Amino acid sequence: MTRALRTARAGAILTFVLAGLMCGTFTVRLPALAGRLHLSESSVGLALLSWGLGALVTMQLMRVVMARAGSGGVLRIGAPLCAASLVLLAFVPSFPALVAASALFGMAFGAVDVAMNAQGSVVERAYGRPIMSGMHAGWCVGAISAGLAGTAAIAAGLPFTVHLLLVAAVSLPVSLVLSRTYLPDPAAETAGPSGTRDGRRRLPGVVYLLGAITFAAFMVEGVVADWNGLYLIGTLGAPEAVAALGYPVFEAGMLVARLGGDRLRGRFGARALIVSSGAATAATYLAVIAAPSAFAAVAAMFLIGLSVATISPMAMSLAGTATATPGPAIAQAGAMGYAGLLLGPVVIGFVSTLTSLRSAMVTAVVLGVLIAVAARFLPASRTLPFRRVPGGLDGRTAEDGDEPLPRAA
Repeated sequence: MTRALRTARAGAILTFVLAGLMCGTFTVRLPALAGRLHLSESSVGLALLSWGLGALVTMQLMRVVMARAGSGGVLRIGAPLCAASLVLLAFVPSFPALVAASALFGMAFGAVDVAMNAQGSVVERAYGRPIMSGMHAGWCVGAISAGLAGTAAIAAGLPFTVHLLLVAAVSLPVSLVLSRTYLPDPAAETAGPSGTRDGRRRLPGVVYLLGAITFAAFMVEGVVADWNGLYLIGTLGAPEAVAALGYPVFEAGMLVARLGGDRLRGRFGARALIVSSGAATAATYLAVIAAPSAFAAVAAMFLIGLSVATISPMAMSLAGTATATPGPAIAQAGAMGYAGLLLGPVVIGFVSTLTSLRSAMVTAVVLGVLIAVAARFLPASRTLPFRRVPGGLDGRTAEDGDEPLPRAA
C-alpha cells in the first residue's frame, strides 16, 4: 500500500469528519436558533426545507459538474464555502434571512456530500475492498464532536453566534489543508465533451433502486437529526442540555455500527445487511416513540443509530461501482437521498401540527419497513463488485459467487 494511497484515505475520512462537524453544529443548535427567532415547528420545517432544496439543486448539477471537475475539484471549492455559510447562519436576524442562509448552506453542503462520497469511492476502488462504511464513521465522529461541543457550549452559556463562528474559524483552514490529499478520479481525468456526456447519460436501473433506499435511510436520519431535540423538549419535557445529547448518542450508535460495517458486509453481503438494518430501524424507532421518559428516549437513539448506520454507506458504495466512473451515479443516488432529507422534516413538521410530534414519528417506522422490502430486489453481492488492479483505479470484476451490479447501458 503506497503512502499516497494511505494519505488519500486519511484525507477522505477527515473530510467526512469535517462535514459531520459543520452539519452537526447547525443541527444541535437548531433549538436555540428557533427560540431566538421565536419559530413555530412548521417554520422550523420550512427553514429545513430551504436547506434541503439548496442541497438538492446542487446535487442535481453534480452529475455534470463532477464529470468535468472531479470529486477533488468540487471539494476544494465546496468545503470552504460550506464553512463560510456557517458565518451567515450565525448572524441571521429574522426568519426570511434564516431561509436564505439555510438555502446557501444547503447548496454548499450538497456539493460537499456528493463529492466526498465520490472521492471515497475512488479511494475504495484503489484499495480493492470495502472501506466506505469506515469513511462514513468519520461523519459520526464529526457529528458526535459537534453534539458534545454544543452541549458544552449550552452549559457554559456560549451564545449561538459565537459558537458557529468558532466552528467556521476551525473548519475553513482544515478544508484547505485536506484539499491537498484528494486522488484524481476517472471523470476528472477525462474532462471535456466526453465527460459531459458521461454525466448526462442514462444510468442503470440499480442506481435508482439504491437511490430509493438512500432516500428512506436519509429521511430516517433527518428525522432524528432535525426533530429529536424538539421532540425531547416539547413532548418529553427534557431540558435543552439533555435534549442536545440525543443527536450525539444517535451518532455514537452509528459510529459503532459503521466501524464494523465493512466487515459485516464482507461476511453477510450487502443485501442481507440492508434488509436486516431496515427491519431493525423500524423496531428501534418504535422504542423511541414508546419511551416513557427523555432519558429512555435518548438511550433508544443509540439503538436507532446502530440500526440505520450502514444503509447509506453501502448504497453509496454500490452506486459508485454501477458505472465506470463513480461521480454521476453517486450524485444521482445522493440527490435522491437528499430528497428524503428534504421531505422528512417537512412531513414531520406538518403532521405534528395536525396531530402531535409523537404521532408524526411513526413515519420513521414505516420507512424502516420500506428499506427492508426494497433491499430484497438488490443483487446478492458479498463484496465490492470490483478488484484493485496495478496501475489503475478501475478493472471491476465480481468475486467468486458474487452477482455483479449491472453496468451502464
